[in-house]
Amino acid sequence: MPTELEELVEFLHHGNTQIRQVAAEHLVGYSIAQPSIFKTGQLTPIRDLKLLVKDYPPIAKNALTMLINLSKDKEVLKELAKDDEFLESLMLRVTSNNEPNANEMAMLLANMAKSDSMSRILSLERRIPKDLSISKNAMDQLLDCFVKGAEGRYNKHADYDYLSYFFADMAKFPMAQTYLTTPQPHDANQIPLSKLQVFTSHPSQTRRLGVASALKNTAFQLPSHPSLLSLPQQSVTTDTLPYLLLPLISPSSTFAPEEEEVFLDDLQILAPDHEREQEADILKTHLETLLLLSTTREGRERLRGVGTYPIVRELHLGVEEEGVREACERLVQVLMRGEEGDGVDRGIPDEEKVREVPEEEDEDEDEQVVDVLI
Repeated sequence: MPTELEELVEFLHHGNTQIRQVAAEHLVGYSIAQPSIFKTGQLTPIRDLKLLVKDYPPIAKNALTMLINLSKDKEVLKELAKDDEFLESLMLRVTSNNEPNANEMAMLLANMAKSDSMSRILSLERRIPKDLSISKNAMDQLLDCFVKGAEGRYNKHADYDYLSYFFADMAKFPMAQTYLTTPQPHDANQIPLSKLQVFTSHPSQTRRLGVASALKNTAFQLPSHPSLLSLPQQSVTTDTLPYLLLPLISPSSTFAPEEEEVFLDDLQILAPDHEREQEADILKTHLETLLLLSTTREGRERLRGVGTYPIVRELHLGVEEEGVREACERLVQVLMRGEEGDGVDRGIPDEEKVREVPEEEDEDEDEQVVDVLI
């Protein structure tokens, strides 16, 4: 015999709009407290919620909030991510410049990107939203949403910040890593990653963290390193290093003149309002990206040549968070060790030498699912 809550769930597909709205309002909290009630009847309530995304905005908002909270469940995630019709329904709405629930849709897309089946969006072509994009490619359209929609500039109801988490998870797919680092002919050969990386200093913590994670996941692809590092043999590059190093620098950092003179141009003179990144998770992510870029000797030499060591040294001196300090130490160990056959003593003073720290096996922030707290 169904419980009262299970009976309430059945009202999600009621023909009366007011009844659907009341049911959705009452059930939002249970999507966290008792998610099992939404898995009855072979996920019938989940299918009802997918349909409610097309309903009146207040009902759709509650339906989206429930789907965001429920999508941490693998079975629910699979049901959402494999559904082509539902994906198009989200794309149609999230790319609209008057969709009131676009931010919730961005959150849901970010959670859906945890599923491998979402890799198909990289080759998905659809109708062009003329006020937003010139490309049929769904990834291009979402990137345009993220860039043009920052701070409500495209849709007054949305800032699209959570799409940064979508790009971070998509960047785990090799095909997405290639997309993010490949010049796009339709966009004057601009590289998609170069559009993302400019937000490493954005006021939104969500946007900064998502972009930092996207850069890190892209750096797992070794062929992307020459572009990310702007090595000489690359004709077109993303020029990513300034966006990784600038957040590590404090206006109060002290560098010797000979250290500053090798800094990248964008780091030579700091903007009057520049501040070091304050979020430890973001600092650690940037340091981990730099560590990935030091995988090859060519990468290590490039990082040394632009003054990465003194920047990381000052960061290590200026922060107290243990995770950030350990990430600094790991990177310094790699950068300052001698290379095979060069016989170079890099001359770190004893007081600046750092101990080697073993990698911890904590859950990576990139693996966490975005939840809406009710």
